[in-house]
Amino acid sequence: MKKATIQLGTLTCPSCMQKIENATKALNGVEKESVNVLFNSSKVKLDFDDEKISVEDIQNAITALGYEVKKSQVKDK
Repeated sequence: MKKATIQLGTLTCPSCMQKIENATKALNGVEKESVNVLFNSSKVKLDFDDEKISVEDIQNAITALGYEVKKSQVKDK
């Protein structure tokens, strides 16, 4: 398992936060209870199984919703 912090472009409303949370929780390999979207700092924190999904796949799911991914940090859980 890995832990990721994904820095996004500015989130403008709580519904943006909810869309990102729902999309990342739906991804196979993401630990659903670990997903935390931080509105004020425009970050997503989550744990994922790197044998099932990559951080790039998670980033792609977020950008597919129309949100900017600025950078990601990944470390061992």
